[in-house]
Amino acid sequence: VAAASVSRAANKGRNAALSVRAAAGAEVAAASKSYGVFKLSYSIDNEPKQRTQSWKATINVVVSGAAGQISNHLLFMLASGSVFGNDQPIALRLLGSERSKEALEGVAMELEDSLYPLLREVVIGIDPLEVFAEADWALLIGAKPRGPGMERADLLDINGRIFVDQGQALNRVAKKTCKVLVVGNPCNTNALIAMLNAPNIPRKNFHALTRLDENRAKCQLALKSGKFYTSVTNVTIWGNHSTTQVPDFVNAKIGGKPATSVITDTAYLKEKFTPLVQTRGGALIKKWGRSSAASTAVSIADAIKSLVVPTPAGDWFSTAVCTDGNPYGIQEGLVFSMPCRSTGDGDYEVVPGLVIDDYLREALRKTEDELVKEKECVGHLIGNPDAACAITEDTMLAGEN
Repeated sequence: VAAASVSRAANKGRNAALSVRAAAGAEVAAASKSYGVFKLSYSIDNEPKQRTQSWKATINVVVSGAAGQISNHLLFMLASGSVFGNDQPIALRLLGSERSKEALEGVAMELEDSLYPLLREVVIGIDPLEVFAEADWALLIGAKPRGPGMERADLLDINGRIFVDQGQALNRVAKKTCKVLVVGNPCNTNALIAMLNAPNIPRKNFHALTRLDENRAKCQLALKSGKFYTSVTNVTIWGNHSTTQVPDFVNAKIGGKPATSVITDTAYLKEKFTPLVQTRGGALIKKWGRSSAASTAVSIADAIKSLVVPTPAGDWFSTAVCTDGNPYGIQEGLVFSMPCRSTGDGDYEVVPGLVIDDYLREALRKTEDELVKEKECVGHLIGNPDAACAITEDTMLAGEN
């Protein structure tokens, strides 16, 4: 087993002394600027060469909201190698808050106890400038939930300020090649805010999660057709991660055939399938009493794998990305879910040429208009303080409330 060094910050201030537990168990003191930081590091140099010679260079993966329910499922998938690959060592850098410091230490302890060979380092902290240092990937899950009586515009502002800070921190200390996936809601506009506050990182590197919506759409098409879900391909979620999202059955396929030729009930597809996908989260909450955490974590893993594993020929996946230069006439300067494909290098391209019929065109216009209005509501956070906020319809998904 590799030698380990562990340090925990005392909870008395930024310049508190750290207690460092060496491999032999001796306690020594060390000064640090860190506050509430637990650091665990295993050196690959101490591993047998036959185990590590095929491994890639270690990547730094940031997770915010790391003490939350989604992260509780996701972190162990990341550490196991099931997301980035069985030859990809990983350093987890976990961002929490003053309130979650002790819970975050508990998470780090569980990761220790799970004995994942590919997990080379765990760092926890409450300062984005520290935790985001040299990040290769940033999975921004943490966001404030919507409270009683809170208007959507208020939530956009409150969470927007979080993503201003995190975007600026990424801009200062993350690698310029960092890939950013925003999960905290409203995720499209939060991703936009982070993107516009991190000009040193290419806009193309920012994503908002719509993979859970895609997975839900595939599930419903499989159930209706009586086919296994692996036969459902070419499913797109267009637009915003809200109830205006557009699950595209027009271009979807089931068993290689157009979904509309397998499920010929067009009324079902428009009037039942579409709202079923749009409101699935709320239905789950009514049954389960809590928002989806495990399936969200799975969809985050799926979203990452879609970028680090080549897309199967002829297929695509959904992710919300910057609309600059898009082939569908969507207003530029938004973060809008579209069909994408990847060669597996972390990059992607928007897939052109999908059929946009009158039904889809009208639905895309509605979700685009909503994102334009959301952008106006956070204008003061992205360099446009004179923009007016005019959101009139509450389309937030259940779980944001």
